[in-house]
Amino acid sequence: MLIELHLLQSFPVSNLNRDDLGQPKTARFGGYTRARISSQSLKRAARNLFDQHGLDPAELGVRTKRLRDAAAALLTTRGRDEEQALEICQAGLEELGFAAHAATGLTKYLLYVGKPAQQLLADYCDQRWDELTKAVTEAKKRKEKQEKTPRKTAAAKTAAKKPTKQIQQEAKRILDGTRAADIAMFGRMIADNTDFNVNAASQVAHALSTHAVVNEFDYYTALDDLRPDAEPAADMIGTIDFNAACFYRYANLDLNQLAQNLPEDPDLVARSARAWLYSFIHAVPGGKQNSMAARTMPQTLLGVVRETGAWNLANAFLSPVTDVPDLMAASTQRLVDHFQQLRSFYGDTQLRNVTVASVGPNLPGVADEETAPSLDEFVSRLLTATKG
Repeated sequence: MLIELHLLQSFPVSNLNRDDLGQPKTARFGGYTRARISSQSLKRAARNLFDQHGLDPAELGVRTKRLRDAAAALLTTRGRDEEQALEICQAGLEELGFAAHAATGLTKYLLYVGKPAQQLLADYCDQRWDELTKAVTEAKKRKEKQEKTPRKTAAAKTAAKKPTKQIQQEAKRILDGTRAADIAMFGRMIADNTDFNVNAASQVAHALSTHAVVNEFDYYTALDDLRPDAEPAADMIGTIDFNAACFYRYANLDLNQLAQNLPEDPDLVARSARAWLYSFIHAVPGGKQNSMAARTMPQTLLGVVRETGAWNLANAFLSPVTDVPDLMAASTQRLVDHFQQLRSFYGDTQLRNVTVASVGPNLPGVADEETAPSLDEFVSRLLTATKG
């Protein structure tokens, strides 16, 4: 069973999600350049809201390269030497199959772990302190020997030991994500050991503008408050790129996969689904918000609960909306018409519930019984349809 969320949201002057040149991201769609907000940016914005919509921070994960430092800090509070704790935690991570950089202590990629991982790694290293101390000492001796060895033979490195079954079980326990709602929703990939991968329950599309856009730039100057009045001039000159667009946003949540990722906790599954809906509706990326304050809300919301399949409705805007007096109204009509066309052609037996809501007037072509008067009613109808 899937919940689908289709949103139309208009932003004024903004640069919510920029590329490596500082320009708002774009994409070619239907032969025209569209404004774009990446799915990663939207997911992060939603993830940062989960604790405001019914999930406890302890039920959310952490993405970090600094697991060694966090565990070592806990060990120092137990009386362990700080420098030695760092070495031991680094050796512990390596023993578990996640080598950290020798100088920085950072793992080579972000590990997405549950909140208890820091504590569990510290406990693991504390319990195996003597064995890990021996491993650290041997590693230092090997390094000294390699430094004294001629360059030709120094290239040969000691093969990494494969973790034992017991250590693999410890790694699984430390990296356990079955109590982290956001890991369950967005999944996890660990290249070094695919046994720890988690299939995402949520799919999120890149948001695209319903119309063609051309990025613009704002030329600005700034003055030095202490510059003498006799020397008028600009002390800083620059440009900031921006655009203004009405975006179509789409995301879905597979409730069966969510339940599989959060086993034996139907309450957490239910609260996660609710938090997912509210958070994605409220999600706004933070790019350039201090200088542009593009804090808008979606104006048109279409929610679907379905047994099978999934419909991204972006093709409603394959031909860009143009030359209309009300861009949001025209985009809304396109969205509703396209959904009804798909519904008529492919059938709607797989649909459990269709609910539409709008900040503006009633939506043309939508039955009254499918229209929700408020956000809370919109969410309530979708969640109720998932039960039974």
